[in-house]
Amino acid sequence: MSVWAAILAGGSGTRFWPLSTPERPKQLLPLTGDRPLLAQAVTRLRGLVPPERILILTGPFLVDQVAALVPEVPRANVIAEPRAASTAPALVWAAHRIGKTDPGAQMLSLHADWAVGDDHAFRAAATHALGVAREHVVPGKPLGSARAVRRFVEKPTAGRAALLRRRGALWNTGLFAWGVPRFLGEAGAYAQELKRAWPALAAGDAAGFFAAAKAVAVDVAVLERSQRLAVVAGAFDWDDIGSWDALRRVRRPDARGNVVIGTVTLGDDVEDCVIWAEDEHFAVTGVKAMVVVRANGHTLVMPTGQAERLKLLVQRL
Repeated sequence: MSVWAAILAGGSGTRFWPLSTPERPKQLLPLTGDRPLLAQAVTRLRGLVPPERILILTGPFLVDQVAALVPEVPRANVIAEPRAASTAPALVWAAHRIGKTDPGAQMLSLHADWAVGDDHAFRAAATHALGVAREHVVPGKPLGSARAVRRFVEKPTAGRAALLRRRGALWNTGLFAWGVPRFLGEAGAYAQELKRAWPALAAGDAAGFFAAAKAVAVDVAVLERSQRLAVVAGAFDWDDIGSWDALRRVRRPDARGNVVIGTVTLGDDVEDCVIWAEDEHFAVTGVKAMVVVRANGHTLVMPTGQAERLKLLVQRL
């Protein structure tokens, strides 16, 4: 049974303004090292999924950049989403396209903007998940080294998340594995947000499908509703790099807790800061727990822990 991968590479990455822009969003940036996140995601699949079986879903205006960034993936496999409608329509369309070529295939779904600490362990977890998806199809059947999912809770409040963790719940990283026919069957049965779009899907009409689909995450449209879920644990560091603060987790801070990228002169009193100088030299002194960024002709200065306020600010800009 062949394995395909769908890499979700849409989104504008507003939480990394001013470095990230709609024309160069987060997944195209080298946030964790020297290579863009998307290029790392493709490399992470090496030995598990060949490049010709990797699909990358992205915005229409990013197709050329994406194709140039990962030339090992056939350009025909870089799919433009006619409309940004979250992850459920994108993954259903990818599964439909795979099924036309390879009806019995399995499919991995992953995001282009993750930081993963151990690619080997990541591939091991993905292989384990594919095996579970292939072998265990009857609800209630013993799942061996996997666990049946009792309940899937998408984006719980902080209080509820803490309660779930105390009860032994696992954190969903967004790495999914499924058989293509089974996933399409579950989406057809449960994703009511896509019901009006299904005729366009059957007709292979991408524009019509995305136009008729309601914007909805696959987590809500399928996973919260399906009775055929299992989970396997992954033994690797993982971060979705959701804000500037995350760089202190995915890059090695200096002795004072600072992550500094670019040419920056620091005073001895700078502590626990994230500082990014894209193409200009500047100096920082007398600050603690701050984000200071100079990129694309703009400057950002804010305390750490203010990701939501930055998102609102970018909307105003």
